[in-house]
Amino acid sequence: MATIEPTDDSLRLRATLASIAPGTALRDGLERILRGRTGALIVLGQDKIVESIATGGFTLDVPFTATGLRELAKMDGAIIVDADLTKIHRAAVHLMPDHTIPSEETGTRHRTADRVAKQTGFPVISVSQSMQIIAAYVGQTRHVLEDTGQILSRANQALATLERYKLRLDEVSSTLSALEIEDLVTVRDVVVVAQRLEMVTRIAREIEDYVLELGTDGRLLSLQLEELVTGVDTERELVIRDYLPTGRRAKTPIELLQRLEGLSATDLVDAGSVSKALGLGAAEHLDGAVAPRGYRLLAKVPRLPSGVVDGLVDHFGTLQKLLSAGIDDLQAVDGVGELRARSVREGLSRLAESSILERYV
Repeated sequence: MATIEPTDDSLRLRATLASIAPGTALRDGLERILRGRTGALIVLGQDKIVESIATGGFTLDVPFTATGLRELAKMDGAIIVDADLTKIHRAAVHLMPDHTIPSEETGTRHRTADRVAKQTGFPVISVSQSMQIIAAYVGQTRHVLEDTGQILSRANQALATLERYKLRLDEVSSTLSALEIEDLVTVRDVVVVAQRLEMVTRIAREIEDYVLELGTDGRLLSLQLEELVTGVDTERELVIRDYLPTGRRAKTPIELLQRLEGLSATDLVDAGSVSKALGLGAAEHLDGAVAPRGYRLLAKVPRLPSGVVDGLVDHFGTLQKLLSAGIDDLQAVDGVGELRARSVREGLSRLAESSILERYV
């Protein structure tokens, strides 16, 4: 599946959140520091740049433990650990980052954490003694860790929304299948399915972030999410391939998916904007007829390799021609013998019957 490439900061933030999620040794140590009502400044990595801005303190090079982190936080100064959280290198260190680096933080510890993160590129964790919060600084990003209960509450609300959206997606997807078989598809029908697929995907990604922050506490949430979104990524790509415009200036499926993902929340609910992103024209073309190639329905035929699907689509061109093809016609495609031709013929016939029955019964 094609997605918009995440920025380096977002990737590093996700990795940092995973390392400080509930159930990890670092999170255990941070919570011990909070309960002990002491502050802390922890640099997650060491190199020449870190060494150049670190003075004083003690060189330890001892194994990383939650209790060790807690005890060392009782001393003034920062703690430097290695990037994979296996060793505590130094403690009680005075950090002197470049003072010209801009920072909107006001507290000394938070301002230092912000500047060190920007200067070194390593994540920096700040534990506030007075405010009783844990903040992670990664590049230009500041992320405050929330209580597990608050995250779970928001995650469950998002999951309930995802369930409703997925139910609606199943309905419009079934309708599109029936319309495809009857050769009655319009641009609007395709747009509605694409909208729902993108909405489900965006909510799922939001929940994935919650799962990441929850660590071991998010295991059940992760299982529920996986059950709800299985097959959605594949469906997005198949819809794009089924209605991919042709011509000299035609976009690739990857480019169209990226355009769809790049739509704002406001544009996503506007059928004209979605149609334009899909290359199907502006709002005035929504009632125009379009013909599917057959990728979506062929994907539902059991044990049909993707290479054979591509061959069938290339040979027949449209779903309607596929539906009207006989066994002998199907065998004309490379890789389709008599048994496979019968399987395709019977599979498409069953799908046609069930789709029309679901729509009218």
